[in-house]
Amino acid sequence: MKQADPSEPQTSALPLHMIDILRKKRDGLALEAGEIEFVARGAGSGEIPQDQLAAWLMAAWIRGLSLDETRTLALAMRDSGEKFSPARLGKKAVDKHSSGGVGDKTSFLVAPLAAACGVAVPMISGRALGHTGGTLDKLEAIPGYRTALSLAEFEAVLKKCGASIVGQTPALVPADRVLYALRDRTGTVENPSLICASILSKKLAAGLDALVLDVKTGSGAFLPRYEDCEFLAALMVATAEAAGTRTVALLTDMDQPLGYAAGNWIELVEAVDLLRGQRPVASEDLRELSLILAGWMIFLGGQAESAQAGYTRAEKALADGSALRIFFEMVAAQGGDVRVFDDPGFHKPGATRVLEAWENGHVASMDTTALGWAVQRLGAGREKAGEPVDPHAGILFHTRRGTKVERGQPFATLYATSDAHLAEPEGILKRAIRFCQAPPQPVPLVSRIFIRAEAEEYLARP
Repeated sequence: MKQADPSEPQTSALPLHMIDILRKKRDGLALEAGEIEFVARGAGSGEIPQDQLAAWLMAAWIRGLSLDETRTLALAMRDSGEKFSPARLGKKAVDKHSSGGVGDKTSFLVAPLAAACGVAVPMISGRALGHTGGTLDKLEAIPGYRTALSLAEFEAVLKKCGASIVGQTPALVPADRVLYALRDRTGTVENPSLICASILSKKLAAGLDALVLDVKTGSGAFLPRYEDCEFLAALMVATAEAAGTRTVALLTDMDQPLGYAAGNWIELVEAVDLLRGQRPVASEDLRELSLILAGWMIFLGGQAESAQAGYTRAEKALADGSALRIFFEMVAAQGGDVRVFDDPGFHKPGATRVLEAWENGHVASMDTTALGWAVQRLGAGREKAGEPVDPHAGILFHTRRGTKVERGQPFATLYATSDAHLAEPEGILKRAIRFCQAPPQPVPLVSRIFIRAEAEEYLARP
């Protein structure tokens, strides 16, 4: 064996400095595992200043991260704090995660549906990011609901209810908590590797046996090019599988809001109405996608022989009310007041305006990203980390893509924090919707599914 030459520099033993890592990524060079782990540790501990972290995020966004860098970053962020072990639950732990959308409230349906079918669902979720809403912000519209639980409290709710939806505490995935907020403020959200590492760090920290990924496509996705969405789906599946978590990714339509409500409280109302057995036409895509996703969770959780059989079991849990019971049990166990779901006077927006259709014809297309920003500007989202959100702000859409409308009929109802918040969102909606005389071609709800073999084959292509 060749002996090390003491005259040669031993770079592995040299201390690391953030400025050197910054310059290296700025120049387009690949980072070593130790350098990425240094960034993740420093982000989580607060030792690296936020201006340097912001610069690193921009360098990574512009220069890109390789497959190895992405995988290392996801695992390093996962290991930046405490991790949860679901072993004591006596069930397979399976979760679902969406890459972000407008009106995407499937978590409130799939978590209790899968739990009702014997799967443990430890769901660690995030807040509003960019034009998309946040699961935690929506749940906190329920008075008293606690999203910040200790790991012991998290486990207790899971044992009692089978599902728990929480956020990142300072001790759980702290690196992602810091970088997630910085990405929202620095224009570095729309990057496959950063999205992959952020999502998987939270999910892998929950000790999952399996994971179902809902990767949005179309005008409302973070990555509007379909090819980029395919790459993100394959990247996340291969990364999670390499970490030992069985994973599937579904590419789903976000060329229009999912369901009819986009906001915080109003999305919860739509989801609970479906759990109560109601079936409005405008919620049909939300219902169908939730059953598909829950079906995969139930299958990967060992409670069905196939995803289709899991769908059938989920539909029964929806029909017999068991999923509704579990949802309310979870809300109550985390301090939420479930009585508000039967209180029609709870929803008190500061200002309301009905937007009438301004043209005749069929709704041809929607710029769903723009619609998401309209929801945010009404008060339902935030421009700076830590800002409060208005639980009652949002939009109820009375029309869907393909709907025929006449000038003057109600198109959408806008709920805002105040009258001053109404004008800009109304203008955004009028620019974001396009009409045509003939009905547009339908778009499939699920366009592609990646399992491990397909993901690895996709990523191996030149």
